[in-house]
Amino acid sequence: MSIIKFENVHFTYPGDQMESLCGVDLEIQAGSFVAVLGHNGSGKSTLAKHMNGILVPNEGRVLVKDIDSADESRLIELRRKVGMVFQNPDNQIVANVVEDDVAFAPENLGIEPKEIRRRVDEALKLVGMYELRRHAPHLLSGGQKQRVAIAGVIAMEPEIIVLDEPTAMLDPLGREEVISTVTRLCRDKGMTVVLITHHMDECVGADRLIVMSNGNIAADGKPAEVFADMELMEREGLTVPETTRLLYDLKQRGMDVPLTALDVDSCAREIVRQLRG
Repeated sequence: MSIIKFENVHFTYPGDQMESLCGVDLEIQAGSFVAVLGHNGSGKSTLAKHMNGILVPNEGRVLVKDIDSADESRLIELRRKVGMVFQNPDNQIVANVVEDDVAFAPENLGIEPKEIRRRVDEALKLVGMYELRRHAPHLLSGGQKQRVAIAGVIAMEPEIIVLDEPTAMLDPLGREEVISTVTRLCRDKGMTVVLITHHMDECVGADRLIVMSNGNIAADGKPAEVFADMELMEREGLTVPETTRLLYDLKQRGMDVPLTALDVDSCAREIVRQLRG
């Protein structure tokens, strides 16, 4: 069942000549983990901001379940269903204690204190930050801050979480922490996750990979299938997993290997199979 639906969505920022979204049609299924990949200016962040009504189409419509994002009378309801996490965690943290920050949004929703306590504890445990719940956010690493920001969204109990390049300002360890967290939210909690990124390695574990290009969807499929289209990836200026690159080079030299093995073990098995055959 689709939970987000784009119907012929066009969008142009005020003052721009070029459309940022050019008639996008897209459906995202409930409970899925969808990664959206693209170079700067491809339209991927614009796509994300349409999912909870930060932006609304100039033409076409976006539906989240039965809510039209352009219906201002239902905007609060929409944003309770779709939580957003952005690039810079420092811009999202408002309190001086971790657990107070996570409680901020539920308090503003008027949720009663006992329920807030339950949500905060559960959210912090989900992102692996419960032991640091009484710490000051400014003492945390970038990855830890971003996990606190994610916990703040989780505490609102949205059905969908959209992450707009949440690892752009993090080091490799922080990126790994965040991606592990959002993957767990989808797999263990059944939350619909939309991850906007320009890091190909963050897409490997997704159910589906969408490549944006100049406001259009250039590719849409399982990550292994999309990465296997080397011509497309190179044309879009995007990298592919090292395993895909290795298999591609071997294929160019005459080895009959598929390009769909993303992890090292699968790649090794394909090479061994070919050598034994």
